[in-house]
Formats: sequence, structure tokens, C-alpha cells
Amino acid sequence: MPSPSIIRVIDLETTGNAPPTHGVCEVGWQDVALGEDGRWELHGEGGSRLVNPGRPIPPVTMAVHHIRDEDVADAPWWHDVARPILDPWPRRVALAAHRASFEEQFCTPALTHGAEWICTWKCALRLWPDSPGFSNQLLRYWRRPQGLVHERGLPAHRAFPDAYVTAHHLRDMLNEASVAQLIQWSNEPGLLPRVRYGPDRGKEWREIDNESLYAFLSDRDPDIRFTAETELARRRGGGEIGPATAQELLL
Repeated sequence: MPSPSIIRVIDLETTGNAPPTHGVCEVGWQDVALGEDGRWELHGEGGSRLVNPGRPIPPVTMAVHHIRDEDVADAPWWHDVARPILDPWPRRVALAAHRASFEEQFCTPALTHGAEWICTWKCALRLWPDSPGFSNQLLRYWRRPQGLVHERGLPAHRAFPDAYVTAHHLRDMLNEASVAQLIQWSNEPGLLPRVRYGPDRGKEWREIDNESLYAFLSDRDPDIRFTAETELARRRGGGEIGPATAQELLL
């Protein structure tokens, strides 16, 4: 029997935001597979591994995930556990994470065998722009994904529960849009449905005037610049901002 198409969701708990100053202290994963009926579903049990980050865990991050130095003192090093998890056999179609740019800092191409990534945060901006927010947990409670076992997705901010919740978002995204489309969106800056700050905060981009829009074109945030450029192109007749039609998504 041929192996099914599988995408592996990854979640990391770390000592901080930027390697090599910071290191991984836990990795979790949950697979999503394409079924014979053409629908994507969660696949397998997933799992997690504690990792020795090779440095003390600061109290500020310990307070988020509650992993202590003594919990990881005897755990294996990241380079000893990463490859079997990030590049298993048979190979996954892609890896995925919520705000994947964070995981990609630690899951380098050498460890992933150059795998493509899907960012469920960027894809949620495109597919579910009406959500009041786009964090992993807010999407969980706003969307209430079918089949998500509440207790299995807890505690939040631990590697497996977070990967498990993200996998439900990914499953539903894959049943709305193609893998290629999700990867394309993930390789672009985020397309924000609403203005983040200033006097127009909370408005849809099409609602703000041209003067305000032009001011955002030089913003330091690449997501804001990209969204402003996309809205400007729409006003000039270069296309629509926001989610495409269902037919376009599946091409």
C-alpha cells in the first residue's frame, strides 16, 4: 500500500525567541493525512519529547510553559532528537506550525531536509478573516473544530497540546484550500484583515482613506506593508484583498 500524504504539525517550547542564544526544551508533533475519500484528517497519536536546551531556562519563559531546568536535565540534546521528528520516513509532504517563522528558526533546513512549511497563522488570516483574533487558542474557541478533545489540547503552551490544536486548524484549512495554496500564502507576509493600530484601528483595509493607506506603505512591519500594498493594488484594479473563491483556492 502506498504511504498516505501526510503533513506534520510541529510545536516548540524554548528558552527564548532567538537561537543560538536560546534553545529548544520541548518538541511536540501531530500528523494530518489525506484520506482515501479525499478529505484530510488527523493521523496517528502524535507525541512530544523534552529536550535539554544546554542553558538555564529563564523564569520569564518558565512561567509560560512551566518546564523547569530539573525537568530537562537528563533529556537528550536537540540535534539528537530533531531529525527523526522533523524528517521521518516516509517523508512528510510538508511541516506546519502556527506562526511557523518561530519554529523555522530552530528547525533549520539541515534538520528538516529542506521541507516546505505551512504557517497556519498566515493561512487563517486568508481563510477566516472574520475571526476576532488569530492566536492558536483564540481560533480554537472561536471555531470549535470538530473532533477536538478539550482535555487533549491542554495545558496550553506545552508542545503536544499546542500541536494537537494546530493540527485541527490545519485539517480544516486543507479541506478548504490546496497544499500548494497554503504553502504559497505561508511564503508571503501575512495579509491582515483589519488595521492594527492608529485612528483606523479595527477597520477593514478597504474602509480607510487613501492618505491613511499610503502612510502604511512605509511601515516597519512587513505584514502591514504587504497588506497596504495589496489594498492599493485592489484600488488600482489589480485584484481583490481577502479570501479567494472556493474554486480558486482548490486549483
